[in-house]
Amino acid sequence: MNRDTLIRLAPAKINLFLRVTGRRTDGYHTLDTLMQKLTLFDRLELRPLEEGIRLHCPDSDLAQDGSNLVYRAAALFLARAGGRISGNLRGVELRLFKTIPVAAGLGGGSSDAAATLKGMNDLFRTGCSREELAEMGLELGADVPFFVASLPAARATGIGEVLTPAAGLAGYLVLLVNPGFSVSTRWVYQNLALTPEKKEFNLNSSRNDDAGPAGTPPQMGPDFDVSQMTNDLERVTASRHRELTEIKDFLLHQGARAAMMSGSGPTVFGLFPEQEADRARRCLDLLRQQYPHVFLVQPICPDQSASGGGCIAGTPA
Repeated sequence: MNRDTLIRLAPAKINLFLRVTGRRTDGYHTLDTLMQKLTLFDRLELRPLEEGIRLHCPDSDLAQDGSNLVYRAAALFLARAGGRISGNLRGVELRLFKTIPVAAGLGGGSSDAAATLKGMNDLFRTGCSREELAEMGLELGADVPFFVASLPAARATGIGEVLTPAAGLAGYLVLLVNPGFSVSTRWVYQNLALTPEKKEFNLNSSRNDDAGPAGTPPQMGPDFDVSQMTNDLERVTASRHRELTEIKDFLLHQGARAAMMSGSGPTVFGLFPEQEADRARRCLDLLRQQYPHVFLVQPICPDQSASGGGCIAGTPA
């Protein structure tokens, strides 16, 4: 590897709470959500070039042009901060190694874009503030500011860009189950009716099917109340993919204290107490026999760097 190569890791996230609170006139939906970063990472390598942008996605069928969010993030950074770059090297070569499943509700694309913005800021020593990078990130996606921020967990409102720090999820391992197909976030929101949901269609909560349309995110940390977990988007995705409900039921049957879909899906996660790691591993082994992307990971905690650690067990990178 070239000594000038910079390496950045892009973590996945889960939504522990997600309420859709309205829709703006520009078509964006407003949210109230609680997001937690995880020790599941994509790897991004950055190297300076004389000019231009080159993107490589080894072992992936992702586009390597301007339709890729990483490429778009690099182009946006050069457009906004290129004037601050000194020297003759004003372009960048990027190599993205994917581990986080694509279009899975885990924020992989947004995290990769954030890693690009932060990585280029470090690579070229342009001195952009986190606020400047977050402003750039919002042009790429509503979740990007969360990944730009050095927060393990946060409550996000607005379209996802208004962040309030939250204590990290404590005391749990997270078992991620991706069924192997992708879901369009745009499709999910287009099919979301902002009306009170009927009891028979309430697939939101992990164990409490009486969760109403109102509610506030549960407090994170040691006293996290899993019964308050809810996701307004789950009923939309699960109405087309009934398999998600089966995965949830299996996780709960195997001992998960709670199970829910993350984001717009289709990844489902189960929370296992840390002291029941053996049970979580047995569940993982069973699920790997049926599904292509299954990971046992940890929440990123305030004293834990997002540049270290990794998957406890699961599908190899």
